[in-house]
Amino acid sequence: MRKQFLITLVSIVLGSGLLSAQARETLDIYVVDVEGGNATLFVTPTGGSVLIDSGNGGANAARDAGRIVEAVRDAGLTQIDHYVQTHWHGDHFGGLATLESQVPIRAYYDAGPSVQGQEATVAFLADVYPGLIAKASRTIVDPGDTISIDGLEWTIITAGGDAIQSNLRGGGSPNPYCASWQAQGPDTGENAQSVGSHIRFGEFTAVHPGDITWNVEGALMCPENHIGTVDVLFSGHHGQGPPSPVGSNTPQLVNGLAPRVSIINNGTRKGGQPESMRVILNSPGLEDVWMMHFSLLSGQEYTVPGMFIANTVDQQLDLMPVAPLSGPNETWPDAPVHNGPAHWIKVSANRDGSFSVTNPRNNFTKMYQADN
Repeated sequence: MRKQFLITLVSIVLGSGLLSAQARETLDIYVVDVEGGNATLFVTPTGGSVLIDSGNGGANAARDAGRIVEAVRDAGLTQIDHYVQTHWHGDHFGGLATLESQVPIRAYYDAGPSVQGQEATVAFLADVYPGLIAKASRTIVDPGDTISIDGLEWTIITAGGDAIQSNLRGGGSPNPYCASWQAQGPDTGENAQSVGSHIRFGEFTAVHPGDITWNVEGALMCPENHIGTVDVLFSGHHGQGPPSPVGSNTPQLVNGLAPRVSIINNGTRKGGQPESMRVILNSPGLEDVWMMHFSLLSGQEYTVPGMFIANTVDQQLDLMPVAPLSGPNETWPDAPVHNGPAHWIKVSANRDGSFSVTNPRNNFTKMYQADN
């Protein structure tokens, strides 16, 4: 009797492990809430991982790094294989050192030195970053470079203010939205330097452009669309709008990529404002927009249904705003520090191009069938 029980128990344990291994057939993507910063974790079926950016620094570094660690643990990871630093703004690299102290990072990728020379960035690159990369490897990337990840085709499409000039599979057609586009004066800030990535998993495709701005978006998409269309666009620059030359989410980029789903990693008072939402919501072929936060900058006028919003507002209001906040930024109410519970948005993609998106706040999941 005891022998039979042990055989049955072993069978259950082994069977559970086999089912668990078989169940992980998807590319899982966690868009982490770092309060208007940026952090996106990609996990392959075999456990390979890529993290793009690490959220805010200073007093918020522990909070943002902690939220990324929660996603890392949810994915069953013990390390981050590849870390892509889009550019040297504090809301994109600020949590890195705190994160690395909790989760080992094996390889770093960036576009090279800072072009702005902000004090905190200069100090980080001089005093902190060398110690991090000394324990791993560092690659300064150019457009067209690839990152070797089992099961994925990961191509760098922008870096250092330049864009890829060759065509990816599915790219190469004239972009009809370029007729009205003209290059503007140079953007000499960090955003234009962003490392942008194109990700392919079987028939599923996605683009994460970092914070690239007007001229780089045009170089990528005009007059020829080098990318083609994608299933998911992780909207650049937190979903901030297209006024030239420092704006993002131009019709040339968004409409040219024609994503089925756009995901905006915004804050309540950062990104997702009317000028960008008008472009994103009008993109051809769009099925849904998912947002990290309800945007007070858009109010109910330029937003999406609550089921598609991972986090609502950082401060409960007496009345929900209908009209967007307007006027110069300095007149907007200060955002309270949000150290409470936060929710990510999770994408699970299949090799056939089908995928799902889940909002853990309300356990709402939507399936998107393969686009044949």
